Amino acid sequence: MAGGAVDAIVFIIDALARLYLLVLLLRLFLPLVRADFHNPLAQARLKLTSPLVVPVRRILPPIGRVDTATVVVAFGVQYLAVFVIALVEGIRPTILSLLTASAVSLVLLTFNLFFWLIILRIIISWVSSGGYNPAVAMVYALTEPLLRPFRRIIPPIGGFDIYAIFALIALGALVRLFMGLL
Repeated sequence: MAGGAVDAIVFIIDALARLYLLVLLLRLFLPLVRADFHNPLAQARLKLTSPLVVPVRRILPPIGRVDTATVVVAFGVQYLAVFVIALVEGIRPTILSLLTASAVSLVLLTFNLFFWLIILRIIISWVSSGGYNPAVAMVYALTEPLLRPFRRIIPPIGGFDIYAIFALIALGALVRLFMGLL
């Protein structure tokens, strides 16, 4: 297969896997931050992920507030994506390398999700009209637990809250730390 065709196929597989993984990560994190269950976006992520998560949940019950079925499905989707991409690229990976790459990729995707959610929250704070919006409520619910410790430590400077910048720096450092594991 020509190099361009392989790149296109890998891109499609990776993009579709990441989109579904992002929905799975939202399914995992929204209950942990006690986001509004009646939010239409929260309902949509349930509809999109339930076909895979619900059967696994019958076997794996939650541990505390962590939905282990969603974690296992997310890891399985990531594992399958890494495996298929490796095969398309002509690589015969070992099981250990697939497990490692899948786990690290899933952690990196989680960090990137929160990085972009914080960026989105910053932009929303600049342009928000103050009305209720389900997407804005979800962004705030997901980012608040991550930003709260930074807000306690870093005071506003000249009327500007810069705590989000330090949260982004910390996430960037974590991304670089985990990228070294790939």
